Amino acid sequence: MAWAQEQRIVEHFGRFLCFDEDSESEDISLDELEEELEEHKDYDVLITILRNGEKQRGLATLVEGNLGHIEESLIEDYIEDNDNLALLHDQIHECDIILSQIGSLLSGFQAHIGSISSEIRSLQVKSLDISVQLKNRKLVETKLAGFVEEIIAPPGLVDILVSGEVNDGYARSLEILSKKLKFVQVNPLINASKALNDITQELERLRQKALSKVSSHIIEIFFAMRKPGTNIQILQQNLLQKHRYLVVFLKEHGSETYGDLCASYVNTMNKVLSTYFRVYVEALERLKLDIGVSSDLSGHDTSITDIITRGREHLRDHRFMFSLGERANILKEIDQPGLVPQVNSRKYPYEVIFRSIQKLLMDTASSEYLFIEAFFGEESLFYQVFEGPFAVIDHHLDLTLPKCHDAVCLMLMICITRKHQLVMSNRQLPCLENYFDKAVMYLWPRFKLVFDMYLRSSYQCDAKTLWIDGTHPHHIVRCYVEFTASLVQLNAKCGDGQLDMNLERLRSAIDGLLVRLAQNFTTPKLQHLFVLNNYDMAISVMKEAGDEAKNLQRYFEDKLESNMMAFVDDLLMEHFSDLLRFVRSRVSEDLLFYTEHANIDELEPVVKNFAMKWRSALEIMHNEVVTSCSNLLSGMAILKAAMAQLLNDYNRLSECVKKIPAGSALNRHLVSITSISYEIRKYSRAL
Repeated sequence: MAWAQEQRIVEHFGRFLCFDEDSESEDISLDELEEELEEHKDYDVLITILRNGEKQRGLATLVEGNLGHIEESLIEDYIEDNDNLALLHDQIHECDIILSQIGSLLSGFQAHIGSISSEIRSLQVKSLDISVQLKNRKLVETKLAGFVEEIIAPPGLVDILVSGEVNDGYARSLEILSKKLKFVQVNPLINASKALNDITQELERLRQKALSKVSSHIIEIFFAMRKPGTNIQILQQNLLQKHRYLVVFLKEHGSETYGDLCASYVNTMNKVLSTYFRVYVEALERLKLDIGVSSDLSGHDTSITDIITRGREHLRDHRFMFSLGERANILKEIDQPGLVPQVNSRKYPYEVIFRSIQKLLMDTASSEYLFIEAFFGEESLFYQVFEGPFAVIDHHLDLTLPKCHDAVCLMLMICITRKHQLVMSNRQLPCLENYFDKAVMYLWPRFKLVFDMYLRSSYQCDAKTLWIDGTHPHHIVRCYVEFTASLVQLNAKCGDGQLDMNLERLRSAIDGLLVRLAQNFTTPKLQHLFVLNNYDMAISVMKEAGDEAKNLQRYFEDKLESNMMAFVDDLLMEHFSDLLRFVRSRVSEDLLFYTEHANIDELEPVVKNFAMKWRSALEIMHNEVVTSCSNLLSGMAILKAAMAQLLNDYNRLSECVKKIPAGSALNRHLVSITSISYEIRKYSRAL
């Protein structure tokens, strides 16, 4: 390694170190020396030379000596390896020959491969062309096959369409024919095909034959529906619904035939349903219980009270005209089956007849609407079909409603219609919305007309003609109160605010009627007693009406309270007039204030008169109240109020006696409060 390093130093710096002493001294450029020194500053020999300051010549001699030894050593090595080098030379020569042959061979291969590559590229181009041709031919084959398949009518298809029976297989054949007809109509380029001209006439003949056969088959089923007793829904579901594609084919490929078919169905069902509804309505009319019709009014449509003036026995047959009662149950049975006239002979209020008609209409309309929507797919046909049934019902209502003076019935009909609207809404069927709206428009004006008739009757009736000698509740007042309770209940169930103002008018009419009837009595006491008994009756009726009548009940209770105090005052004034006049003119109720001081001469007759007749007066008051009051509880309340007031007034009289001079002389005539209280309790226990 040291030798190699020295050799490199000599190679780099020899030209600087080797110089002849005898050589002529020349100017030597040292520019490159610095670069060389900088480049080889890490060589040990150079470092040693520079560090030890050896002379150049000695160093050069040393280097030359070393080079000589190295040269000799290399020559010896070369001589020793001479044979090997000669053998290596021969082998290298042989390899050159072999490589030359291989090169020639590879050049031949390269030329051959180049020609093969050209052939492969040519084959690729031909293969691509063939592939495109094959694809185009397959596409043409597919289109031609589809075209031929679509336009050709197989003999089996022709046989089925021409002479086959209309069934499921016939419907499938129609689907195939429909596809062929649509195929011909879709692409205008196909219509220009010469091959199509040969088959078009055949397809047209098949279309005409299929239209005729399908139309005849369906119309035959329509005619079967006209037979009496036929179950139309079974025919629709079993024969028509499962062959719905027949109508689809007519709709797509025979619009004129389809229109004739729809017209035939509309005409058939219109007649059938109209007859069905007409027979049903006529049968139901025989079951109608006449309540409040014009015949009941003896030709006076403006006087409802004409019915009542005929007497209570006659009124029992028309109690439904004013009272709701069990008639309200119809709203709970709103979706129950309608009446069957053939197995029923009892009479029913008209609202039952009305509900049965609408129930039949709803069920029939629901079934027909669903069938038409599924079979024809045209909602407008439903309204054409039901023009007849609607006309039958409208005609029936036009004849019935003008004769109906039963306001409760009319209000029930409005409620029934509202609930039937909800039923159809729950079924999600809008087909009867117009009918229901029209029915309500029929009913509300008639109800308001009859309602106003009731009000006019209450205002215009002759109170003297209706008056009955007695203070018990008047039957005409009871009718109006029951009528009010009925409307309140129905308004709570189905009202929409239209009745609220009318109920206020009716309440005022009752008050006015009571006042006019009470004026027939000769004394204020009897007048108050009559009004009191009627208000008590009104409260009982409102209690039976339930929570809906709470407001009216409170109103009549307030009226009862005011009339009760007036009656109590009249009752006491009749038996203890001198006592009441004295204490109310002289002594305040709290006994703290005296308007005028009395003397013993004024008090003595009052005290003695009371002591003489108070027991008999209490008995007379008790008997009168018990016999005059229609309600025992109200009678007890009147007696309690009267006796409490009597105790209060007599106590004021006793205190007045104690205040006047020489009043002690009247003590032996005064009745003790305890005695009066005992007597009052005795009557209370008897009640």
